[in-house]
Amino acid sequence: MSDLIKEFVLERNQRIQNFGKDQSFKTQSMNWIEESMRKSYVYNFSWMGRPIIQYPQDMVAMQEIIWEVKPDLIIETGIAHGGSLIMSASFLAMLDYCDAIESGEVLDPKKPKRRVLGIDIDIREHNRKAIEAHSMANRIDMIQGSSIAAETIQQVKDYAKDYKRILISLDSNHTHEHVLAELEAYAPLTSKGSYCVVFDTFVQDVPADVFTNRPWEPGNNPKTAVWEYLKTHPEFEIDKSIENKLLITVAPDGYLKRVG
Repeated sequence: MSDLIKEFVLERNQRIQNFGKDQSFKTQSMNWIEESMRKSYVYNFSWMGRPIIQYPQDMVAMQEIIWEVKPDLIIETGIAHGGSLIMSASFLAMLDYCDAIESGEVLDPKKPKRRVLGIDIDIREHNRKAIEAHSMANRIDMIQGSSIAAETIQQVKDYAKDYKRILISLDSNHTHEHVLAELEAYAPLTSKGSYCVVFDTFVQDVPADVFTNRPWEPGNNPKTAVWEYLKTHPEFEIDKSIENKLLITVAPDGYLKRVG
């Protein structure tokens, strides 16, 4: 790393730390998040042609994490239209491509090294067909069933047993009880140095009327589940540097790094 880049990184890290202490900036960011959710802003985007219900900032954060961790398996709960599965698969394809360049091996796109596993209680047929027709489909497997059902959990564990570096993304039912059960089931599969990312923790920080006809609200949401889980799982810690960098994120306190 050149001296100029080292200086750039140091300045960036200091700026991110300062953002974490800037309560006014953080409050403005949360106000924007609240208003954007009221206006369904998060539904505006797609990844390689499939709708993805995420903020662009969190998409960038996932790219940075995947490049750092270089997982060979990403497990995601919550599929919806499949945009997140396609995004994860495309990042893993780039990792395989970079590996091939560095090793000098010929890359066979029909035989991917890295895979994505998606779990959803209801994979709608039109979404399944669109995902299976996508050029990234040969990297993706899907399981239909409740993510917290014993048989589903066992299927995932059996699938994951031969992979060495695993990253987890939890983004299905956002109630405290459900997310805590997902954490108990899937967070232990996270490799040391990798992440278990819990989305939509921001629900704790916005008024209850932001969501209508939903069972989650302040006091009953992914963030409260994260806080409860961390009480007895010191092998994970919240990576505050990610949310301090993003400020606009659906996952405050949700980027959990496995450190032990």
